[in-house]
Amino acid sequence: MKTNHFLASIALIVLIACFFSCGNDKAHIKLYTDVIYEKPPLVKIPKVDFLSPEESLKTMYLPEGYSIELVASEPMINEPVVMEWDANGKLYVAEMLTYMQDVDATDENEPWSRISVLEDTNGDGKMDKSTIFIDSLILPRIIMPLDDRLLVGETFNRHIWSYRDTNGDNVADEKIKLLDIPKRDNGNLEHQTASILWNIDNYMYLSKGSVRYRFTHNKIETDTMLDAPDGQWGLTQDETGQMYYSSAGGENPALGFQRHPTYGNLELEGQKEKSFDSVWPIIGTPDVQGGFKRLREDGTLNHFTASCGQAIFLGDKLPMYGDLFIPEPVGRLIRRAKVERINGKTVLTNKYGDTEFLASTDANFRPVDMKTGPDGCLYVVDMYRGIIQEGNWTRKGSFLRPVIEKMGLDKNIGKGRIYRIVHNEMQPSKPVKLLDKSSEELLPYLSHANGWYRINAQKLIILKEDTSILPKLKKMVTSNDNAIGRLHALWTLEGLDAIGEEIILKSLKDKDPRVKQAAIRLGEPLLKQDNKTIFKAITDLKNDSNIEIPLQLVNSFSTYKTAETKAVIKEVTEKHTNNEVITLVGTEALKDTPPVLEQLKKKHILQNSKVKRAIIEGYKNYQSICAACHGKDGKGIGDLAPSLIGSPRIKGDQQIVAKILLNGLTGPIDGKEYSGVMVGMKHQDDEWLASVLTYIRTELNDAPPILEWRLKNIKNRIGERDSYWTMEELYQ
Repeated sequence: MKTNHFLASIALIVLIACFFSCGNDKAHIKLYTDVIYEKPPLVKIPKVDFLSPEESLKTMYLPEGYSIELVASEPMINEPVVMEWDANGKLYVAEMLTYMQDVDATDENEPWSRISVLEDTNGDGKMDKSTIFIDSLILPRIIMPLDDRLLVGETFNRHIWSYRDTNGDNVADEKIKLLDIPKRDNGNLEHQTASILWNIDNYMYLSKGSVRYRFTHNKIETDTMLDAPDGQWGLTQDETGQMYYSSAGGENPALGFQRHPTYGNLELEGQKEKSFDSVWPIIGTPDVQGGFKRLREDGTLNHFTASCGQAIFLGDKLPMYGDLFIPEPVGRLIRRAKVERINGKTVLTNKYGDTEFLASTDANFRPVDMKTGPDGCLYVVDMYRGIIQEGNWTRKGSFLRPVIEKMGLDKNIGKGRIYRIVHNEMQPSKPVKLLDKSSEELLPYLSHANGWYRINAQKLIILKEDTSILPKLKKMVTSNDNAIGRLHALWTLEGLDAIGEEIILKSLKDKDPRVKQAAIRLGEPLLKQDNKTIFKAITDLKNDSNIEIPLQLVNSFSTYKTAETKAVIKEVTEKHTNNEVITLVGTEALKDTPPVLEQLKKKHILQNSKVKRAIIEGYKNYQSICAACHGKDGKGIGDLAPSLIGSPRIKGDQQIVAKILLNGLTGPIDGKEYSGVMVGMKHQDDEWLASVLTYIRTELNDAPPILEWRLKNIKNRIGERDSYWTMEELYQ
């Protein structure tokens, strides 16, 4: 009895850290105590004075055994929002120097921002050299190193550019447009595309929207998906390429993680523990856009409201491989979520119950991005500032504005820090430079214990387009002892356009389910070519004992529906009626329902062309922004926003609904308080506005459309206005 009690007690306080060594897939297991800190006394009324980096570090609380170290700070960087390493370990940092420099966002859209490159020249883990790589940008939001090139995207601009330093001075002197999309994005900067990621499947995904890109022969090719998740700031992937999104606008810290977005979005009941969305700051948080509904009696934030910059940790120098980390800058905290796969369903739980992995009492601590580093540790970007919410939410009439002005948060600008989290029993690695290595020299890094090396080695081999490496890659797929190495070798072959029937057939027999799943996915193009051999080999896996394999089969077969594939889907679904995921996915796959846009076109076939076009575009625009609060179906989301269906303001006077969309709405609605305000969209062009109005009226409420010409007349009658409407004002 004593032994059992002892083992049970140990199980509650240890974390088993399993790391794959290069060329060896056997787990190395070490036990670490993982005791959360004792909560300090709550700082109910926070002081907003700037602290030095050293002082700020003293306000941060981490579990026992973990420490946080300063990597860079002002004046080396200012207003940092996102970071990325190139394959040689240089750190690129996007700095939004014009973001919310006062409560009115004065000069926010001026081209005064930049991207800097930081270097650690003496190997002590702290950056000591900073150079402005690109200057005169408008709020840079997308950065991704390729090889010696950096992909960059700016706010309001849909183009993607490649920048390169050709003479070694760390200043970009080559600029090439790789993606040309002339139409300006007029959305609020919080609602625009951000956070590009090179996935293990060799597509580049964005945190928002159903478009993905492929970098092929020095060009960007565009591909579309039917129903990808809509996140905002931040995008991350696990070791198999499953992505994790986050939506601050929807107050949803994690979404889109049940299956790969190529198969459509899938959200499941119980995918997060019941209390997961509750947060546990150690500082009063009055500056929350959601107002009093988002505050506990003690004045602390009660719910995620600004989740962003999330990261699955794939490093080898912290005992938390595969965990999800979510910054919450309004709460001045970082969540550590345990990720479990249970019967084909991913479930997230807070590792520390009613405490957070990291929490600070510094009111200016604003974590907005996290990344696994080449040294195997976890890095944090701290924007370190007063105002975190964008100007659309700080206008006159908002809950935030008087709070900001009273606390003096608008005065705290022009700083920023980057930290790394380390463990006292694990020494950070010395980064290895990869850029000058040959394809053959990069091969061992496909099996590296640190996922940062694996994805960079894969990317570099593909960018080199070196086909001489194909025989060794194929040998690695079939004979490497490391399953993760085999997985990356398989996807590297795909990136080199060297996947054939033979490789897929061998990988379908791999002993590791991760490799099998990838092989099924890679067989999809051959299925669509009616390859009977591949069809049979995949079908033979329908009874695999690992639930992930028949689940992947159903997902893959749903991309190519024939009588044969549907028969297999039906058989698998009927066999697994006790599995909620396969039942749901299989049932959906067997439906012959056309995609939503095709349904809309068919439903409104008798409408004139202008109305039909407005409904289609309105659907797209609604889903990209409005659905985060009002729901994809328009039925509202809890206390975020009310239902649009049946609303007298939507169905009735056209001027009323136009007023709301243009300038927003604050205060109670039909006697109910919602968390935050309805933000106005008058910055959008008339075509965008009219399409959304037409969609929510005609499609959701069977009311007459509001086309562009009519909207212009309404705008002329309303006149100029800078503040939100209240319900009383709407009807005056």
